[in-house]
Formats: sequence, C-alpha cells, structure tokens
Amino acid sequence: MPEIQMPKLSDTMTEGTLISWKKKVGDQVTAGEVLAEIETDKATMEWEASDDGILTKIYVEEGGKVNVGDKIAFIGGEGEAPADGAASEDDEPETKEIEGGDESMGEEPTEAKSEPAPEKSPAKKEKAPTQEKKSPAQEEPEPKSESGRVKASPLARKIAAEKGIDLTSINGTGPGGRIVEKDLEGTSGKPAAPKPARVAAPEISAGETARINLTGMRKVIADRLASSLGPVPHFYLNIEINADALMRVRAELKSAGDEDAAKITVNDFILKAAVVAASREPKVNAAFDGDAIIQYGDVNLAVAVAIEEGLVTPVIRAAQNKSLREISAAVKDLAGRARNKRMKPEEFQGGTLTVSNLGSYGIDYFSAIINPPQAIILSIGAIVRQPVVNADDEIVPGYRMKIGMSCDHRVVDGAIGANYLKALRQLLENPSLLLL
Repeated sequence: MPEIQMPKLSDTMTEGTLISWKKKVGDQVTAGEVLAEIETDKATMEWEASDDGILTKIYVEEGGKVNVGDKIAFIGGEGEAPADGAASEDDEPETKEIEGGDESMGEEPTEAKSEPAPEKSPAKKEKAPTQEKKSPAQEEPEPKSESGRVKASPLARKIAAEKGIDLTSINGTGPGGRIVEKDLEGTSGKPAAPKPARVAAPEISAGETARINLTGMRKVIADRLASSLGPVPHFYLNIEINADALMRVRAELKSAGDEDAAKITVNDFILKAAVVAASREPKVNAAFDGDAIIQYGDVNLAVAVAIEEGLVTPVIRAAQNKSLREISAAVKDLAGRARNKRMKPEEFQGGTLTVSNLGSYGIDYFSAIINPPQAIILSIGAIVRQPVVNADDEIVPGYRMKIGMSCDHRVVDGAIGANYLKALRQLLENPSLLLL
C-alpha cells in the first residue's frame, strides 16, 4: 500500500498540524474509521482512513506540522512494512523538521547528506549516486508528490516566495528530488510583493504576559486579508434601511405557532435578500481573474461565522434555489458544525459573495475586507430603535439598520453596486417578498 500523505483539506491549505492520532502503531484500521485529527488553516477536522490494514508506521508525532503531500504514516497488510522494513534515509530529516516545528531555523539536516562523506558504510555508498547532483543533460523535471505539489523544504519555499521564484522550474538535489536552499542559489524570479515589516512589540511592565503562537487558521486570515486590502482596490457604499416591516414580520412568524417559522431570524431574511438581490444584479456575483472577469451562474453564499480560533466562512451552495426556510436551516447547520469543528473541506470553498453580520455584537456600522477572489462583501449592523420622521412629518419611534458594502473596483463600479443595494433595500423593506 502507498504511504499515507498529508491531505489537502481546504483550498488554501499548504500545511497541516497533526493534533492527535486516534490509532496507535500496530492497530487494525478499517476504511472510513477516524485515523487522526488534523488542524488546517480553517478548522480542525477528523480525517478518515481510506484503506484497510495495520497502522505500521507513524512519521509525524502529535503536534507536528507537515506540508500537504508529505507522508505522515504507513498502513500496510499483515506483515507488510515500509520499503526496506523501515523509513527510508530521507524520512528521518522530515520527522526532525516536523518535530522542531520552527521553519526559521534554516535548512534541514538532510542537506549535509547530499555531499558524499569520505567514509561510508557499503549501504550508504549504494545510495550516494541517487543524491549526487546530475549533469544538465541528465536532469529530469522536479518530482511532485501524488497531490501534484512540488516537494521543497520550508526554507526553500520561504526563499522562493521572497524572490518570486517558480519552484516548478527548479530541479531539486535533496533526498527524493526535494528542492533545498542551495538549489535556489543564483536563481531570480519576478519581484514578490513586499511584506510589511515586523515591528517588535514594546516592552511594557504590566505583570505576567503571554506570547500566543498563531494557529494555522489565524496565519491564513492574516495572509489573505493583508493580500486583499493591498492589491484589491476597495471602495465602499453605505445605506440605511427602514427595518420596521422586517421587525414586524419577524414578530408575526414567532407568534404564528409554527415551530420552524419561529426559528427564522432577522439574519435569515438578510441572507435571503442578499441572494435575491444578486440574482437581480448578477454583475456583483463575480470575480477578478487577471485578464477577465468571471461571472457566476450560481450564488454560493458565504456566511462569516466567528469561532474560538478566528473566523470561517461556510458556504451555502446555489442559494438562489433555496427558500427562506431552507437558507435558515442551512446556515444554522453550517454554523453549528463550524463551531464544533465538524465541517467538510468542500463546505468552506467556492463562495461567490459574503455576508458578515456584527449586529448581534452591538455594532451599528463597519466596513469589511473582501474575501478574494470575490467581488463584494456585505457588512450588516445592528437594528436600532430611534426617533424617525414619518411620511406625515411626525417624529415617531422606528427601527433602522445600516448596511455597508465593500466592492472590488476592478469588477464592480459604483453604479453596479448602487443598483445591487437598491434591490437589497427594496427586499428588506418589503420582507413579504422573501416569503414567496
């Protein structure tokens, strides 16, 4: 059987953290059984075994980080063991690198093995030719893992990212054709976007403090939002809507005696309205793709959900085909499973627009950052009871809600955004239209 590799459990995942093993070496494993818990950039997920067999070898201990496509375990048949009955020569450095957990410490010890030592045992001599750098005529395309991901050390990836080097064009000289630091010497690429300089936190005398290492999810949040607000030209549109009818219909549903109807919230109305408005103004349901704009047929609604580790955006697919009740049920199911870390990888992927609602936190108004490659994100504030002027010029109590819309100006112009918000306003101020 093949070595078990770190799976790609989300569209942005490049490495995973092995949180816990549910099986130990020597245990019988059945396909479909939970083998381990893996933390991705978006959530901690249970990972099921795909083959029957015996867990013969574990390469990554609990708490270790490993790149997508790198091997983490071996499941074999009765009496079956990894090649040569043990981990290959280049397995040990990978395990050391993972256990160390610090990519900033430089290249892994395997580089020292790429230079033949003066004295070697016969077994080592047999392997030496496979680690010698080939002549240009002998060089073959750089090997990739079964997942299609280029094999490279963490330090090599860091250098490549800083220099803008395409790793697929580099021939690796490390173990198994892995790209290491010396393979990038003298190589240049397109300039990478400058990263913000790290500013050391000032020392403050305030008693005991803690340094909390970033989780994989928080790292991706930091990287993606920084890459969004810089390259993506944001502009912002804002409206205030009359929420009197919305509050009235919501109260009627609660008192109607229908258990399912009573569960429908104001946020459910907002989500349904966001989808219907996108169907009326489809140019917002799009993405920028270099030399083209991709316009989507389905409205895959991403909903921002706060969890302990950060923020996730589970997706309701083809939301334009779902009723208000179905959207209400779907978002409650997704949010509940997101908070309990029981979501499937595909349920985070493929959103075409996002809604973020901070009204329940008492926020009246805010401007959200676009989730690339999407073109818009809605920022929903709290419904506030305040004095308003009615049609008879009388000051009366009323409900108002502020909505912000962040737009990618490469895709959405002001007029398109305004038309979308006009449709959104009409739907939310006449919520009975959403019940049809």
